[in-house]
Formats: sequence, C-alpha cells, structure tokens
Amino acid sequence: METSALKQQPAAAKIRNLPWVEKYRPQTLNDPISHQDILSTIQKFISEDRLPHLLLYGPPGTGKTSTILACAKQLYKEKEFGSMVLELNASDDRGIDIVRGPILSFASTRTIFKKGFKLVILDEADAMTQDAQNALRRVIEKFTENTRFCLICNYLSKIIPALQSRCTRFRFGPLTPELMVPRLEHVVEEEKVNISEDGMKALVTLSSGDMRRALNILQSTNMAFGKVTEETVYTCTGHPLKSDIANILDWMLNQDFTTAYRNIMELKTLKGLALHDILTEIHLFVHRVDFPSSVRIHLLTKMADIEYRLSVGTNEKIQLSSLIAAFQVTRDLIVTDA
Repeated sequence: METSALKQQPAAAKIRNLPWVEKYRPQTLNDPISHQDILSTIQKFISEDRLPHLLLYGPPGTGKTSTILACAKQLYKEKEFGSMVLELNASDDRGIDIVRGPILSFASTRTIFKKGFKLVILDEADAMTQDAQNALRRVIEKFTENTRFCLICNYLSKIIPALQSRCTRFRFGPLTPELMVPRLEHVVEEEKVNISEDGMKALVTLSSGDMRRALNILQSTNMAFGKVTEETVYTCTGHPLKSDIANILDWMLNQDFTTAYRNIMELKTLKGLALHDILTEIHLFVHRVDFPSSVRIHLLTKMADIEYRLSVGTNEKIQLSSLIAAFQVTRDLIVTDA
C-alpha cells in the first residue's frame, strides 16, 4: 500500500514540475481550442478509416503538433504507440540517409498483429534538405498501403511541390484573442495565478496568436514577479512599455537631436530595450497619428530602411541616430507645410 502511494507521489510531482506548455497540451482531438473545421475533417477521416497523407502548416504555437499527436493517440493504444508511430523533428538528423534508412525500414515493415496503417510524423519538415525531400517522395508513394505520412512545417514554400501534391494540406492560422483568452483563463484558474485585466491583454498582444508563447510568458512572469500585470509582462519579455514609447516619440518630435539621442540611449541602457522592438511599436503609432500623407510615406520608407539594416546586423547606435534624424526631418516638413 505504501509503495503504491510512493509511486504516485513522483508521478504527481512530475506533472507539477512540467512546463505549462506541456502540462496543458491537448490530449484528444476534442481538446484544441481552434481550427474546428480542420479538426472535424481529420476526425471524419479517422472515423471512416480513410486518413490521407497530411501536410499541416502555419505559424508556431497554433496547434499543429498537438493535433497530430492527439490524432495518433486516438488511432493507437498506448502499448502499440511505439511500434506504430515514428516521430522525428528538426533536432533529429533527417538527411537523405535517414530517409533511406530508418524511415524507409519503418514504412516498409508490416505489423503482424495489428491491421491498419503506421504513422510517420515529420515535424519541422521545412528544415529537411532538398535531397531528403526528393527521396521522401518515392517512399511516400511506395508504402501508402501500410503507412501514412504527416508533415508539419511553418513555411509551405520550403516544401517541394512534389511533396505538397502528395498530401492533403491544412493551414493553421494564428489564434484570435477570443480563442486564446478562455484557455489562458483556464490555466490561470488551475495554477492560481494573480493576473490583472491589463496583464491578460498584454499577454494576448505580445504573443501575436501563438499559444505556446502566451503560456511561456505567463509562466515566466508569474514565477519572476508573482503577479501578472501589463508592466510585469512587458518587463519580463524585455518589450518596451507604451509609456516608454510615448516618451521616445515625444523626445524625437519635440527635443533637439542631441537631447533626444541622449535620453533614448539612457532609457535603452536602463531597461535593456532593443531598437528593433522600439521600431515595431513606433511603426504602429505612425499609422495611428494623423500625419499628412506625404510626410507619413517619407517616414515609413525611412523606418523600413532602418529595419532592414538592423536585420543584417548593423550598429544600433548609428541606426538610432538615423531614426531620430528621420523624425526630425518629418517635424520640419510638418512645420513647413503648416
């Protein structure tokens, strides 16, 4: 009796210590909160025993892997899972040798005691080389009778057309706030998190439809500060606060160049802000402010140039000078027009 109680304790501790992303991962096809049309289609395929090869694509954290794992759990019992499902992702070596070796041998062997097909899940398939994808074409065609392939990727353009045409494609779009909030509220309730309304809004805004990112931010903010508010969420992710952006814009449009540069550099150093994040927030602001059309076009072009230069690894200080200069020129243009 005591031994069974002892056995249960580590299991409970293991679940408790899991990251929330894994702890609250959907376990059945009824659990995912979004893309009900896709889920009902896959459910129909399974119930009619006519599952085709699948290609699931879309941005991260939208439920692609969770969907296919829930699908596999529905198809196979736990004890036959290991022999019927082969799951490989980008951390595994998936060059042409793996396609010709383990994948080929898994797909080509039939199961003696179980009728039905095996399932090969290739997660992050857009990281596979061109040669491996070409070799996979033939394997998919040859062993369709006893194996189904499911490819998961973020970028459809990185999958060769020949593989795309062999699969039924489903796009998983970013999740809407209406879908994310109830799920986050469920986690908050289960974990007894102290969260404010603006904290929830900040979570949804910063995650941009990525449920995994939202849960990770929620967990890390809760562990770091014990309270989830707008300020703690932004501080935890190192994202500039709205008040910081308002100050930066005020300095760029109303102060002289030297003062604006000094103030922004001090704020950047104090809060550890990245210029790329500041630029993204300012871009949203430029669209909201009522600038004259010609001035807005000039400003957006300059900001796009700075964003491109930052992406190729240029000096942040020089690019910050360029950003301030662009706003000061804009200010002069508005004054001239007036």
